[in-house]
Amino acid sequence: MTRPRERPADAPVRIEAAFRDAGVTGHLHAVDVDTGREVAVRAEEPVVLASVFKVPLLVAFHRQAAAGTLDPTERVTLRPQDRTSGPTGLSALLDEVAMSLRDLACLMITVSDNASADALLERVGLDAVNATAAALGLPGTVVEGGGRDLFDVLLADAGAASLGEVWARLDEPGMLGRLRALDPALTSRSTPRDMTRLLGLIWRDEAAPPPECAAMRRLFGLQVWPHRLSSGFPFDDVVVSGKTGTLPTIRNEVGVVEYPDGGRYAVAVFTRSPLPVAVLPEADAVIGAAARLAVESLRRTG
Repeated sequence: MTRPRERPADAPVRIEAAFRDAGVTGHLHAVDVDTGREVAVRAEEPVVLASVFKVPLLVAFHRQAAAGTLDPTERVTLRPQDRTSGPTGLSALLDEVAMSLRDLACLMITVSDNASADALLERVGLDAVNATAAALGLPGTVVEGGGRDLFDVLLADAGAASLGEVWARLDEPGMLGRLRALDPALTSRSTPRDMTRLLGLIWRDEAAPPPECAAMRRLFGLQVWPHRLSSGFPFDDVVVSGKTGTLPTIRNEVGVVEYPDGGRYAVAVFTRSPLPVAVLPEADAVIGAAARLAVESLRRTG
């Protein structure tokens, strides 16, 4: 018996149900990189980028490298007392490190290293990142600062001495409402549609010259986190490349899903949970589940 052809309106309804069952508010945009067909759930609304700000930073870096305004092999030295804190990469190391700008970019994307991202941002320049977003047609995308800026604002708003203390006090009355880092009007922000546009430009070699776009795609493909977007596509012949973002109550990922038949789908999923807990597996898993619903819909309705 022939399977009924899915109507375009079916996928958003199913995605909304998945978000609801996971106990999160979700925003999603998925688009066929080559045809422009799309699935959208609140795709135009502003969302908190968290570490997804590293994606427009990566693009600005590679455009500067292509233009010759910086040398990607330039080495910088990062002392432990100067590095932005964090749980991965150079942020977690104890000794002085010297490495190239392009290797900083690698750590920034593959393990979301905050120290690497902030060192790269200092070299590229915040204005250049935002100018790049504007030039690429991303009107809803604004980067307000790096990881250190974000953490400083979190600590100040919470009146806390460490990020661990922020997490421990999230359930205090009024705490979540005081944290500017969780308000897309007051922190680095974008929209799901902007992020899939940016990914599409990278995958079509339009965000920068082809060699630089290929270098960016390589880094997204090396990201180590399997618990969000990749969890929706547990197939050996499907390639998932992405970048996560995490803050208290915020869990995001943007990426591209590539099938062996050549189908390429850019997906951006941004979620927020009302529960002030650091470990919430269902909120992580729904990113992959929602992405798979969207991509499967695009593949069925094509």
